[in-house]
Amino acid sequence: MSAFVASGLTFAQSIYNNNPWMAAPAAGGMMEDGRPEQGSSPPLTLGNVGIGALMLLFNAGLSAWLNLGLTRGLAIAAVRCVVQLTVLSMVLNYIFLYQSAALVFGMTVAMSMLAAVEVTYWRAKRSFPGMFQSTMWFVLASVVCVALFGNAYSLNMRPAYTAEKFIPIIGMLFGNCVIGVSIGLAAVMESLETHRDRMEAMMCFGASRWELIQPVTVGALKAALLPSITNMGITGLISIPGAMTGWVLGGANVLDAARYQQIIFFMLTASSAIAALLCVVYCASVLIDHTPVLRLDRITTSRSARQNHQPPSSSAVSRSSTRTSLFTTISSRIGLRRRS
Repeated sequence: MSAFVASGLTFAQSIYNNNPWMAAPAAGGMMEDGRPEQGSSPPLTLGNVGIGALMLLFNAGLSAWLNLGLTRGLAIAAVRCVVQLTVLSMVLNYIFLYQSAALVFGMTVAMSMLAAVEVTYWRAKRSFPGMFQSTMWFVLASVVCVALFGNAYSLNMRPAYTAEKFIPIIGMLFGNCVIGVSIGLAAVMESLETHRDRMEAMMCFGASRWELIQPVTVGALKAALLPSITNMGITGLISIPGAMTGWVLGGANVLDAARYQQIIFFMLTASSAIAALLCVVYCASVLIDHTPVLRLDRITTSRSARQNHQPPSSSAVSRSSTRTSLFTTISSRIGLRRRS
């Protein structure tokens, strides 16, 4: 078996060396004997990316073997990864060339729009009115404020929106905010639907709007911030984070790379907390109006979730109608008592 694997690797290496399309072009950082200089990395081509993509065959084979149904999603994700990163590199080359503040902040707004699309239309199984707009502006505000403050005062960057560092940092912040906001919004809608009886009982006893929103917000924020806190706690012991890895591979001092990563982790956690707080409170205020009345009718279920949703049984419909009539009767009696 080992001989077969070794012969296969030798064959692949011979194809790679003899194929001009897969061979890496000559570039700086190479010594006379063809070896890369110390601290530099050999240039990579599409051939290297193709060889790396071969590792996904294990995932595809596992999905086919166990009937996981992930092969199509895996292929789409891989194609998206290649296309999106290639387009991003071309756009960044243009922005880095001209060093324009308008281009930098235009790129920031575009990334916030894509983040809102990811949260609203790709990750969320349910949505509510104004979800896209609120997510876009709240995430944009939190990321820009944290990035400008961190770059100016922690990273000593002048100006704070220098393209080479500002755009990669906000890219990490947007990615982290997408995860936190998605978890937080899903937790709010799930909590309101699960604890509907308790919420309606609190309304019957005269609870204010904030008294209804506060416990929902607390639970959703805990769920939204847990991934960032956990990731920050295990870094350096179980995993080496991506920013530090990039700095080390780029030849930077390891201690400086660790300090950059520490600052970036603090920025990630802060931006995720601000964005999740704003989005969660807005979502809860939409689904609990000023009356206050629970407005679960404003929740829209996505198409994929509707396909997996089973129609309610007759007993469930009967219980729901009985609960609604009971809630109406209690509310009317309390209103009569208050007026009397």
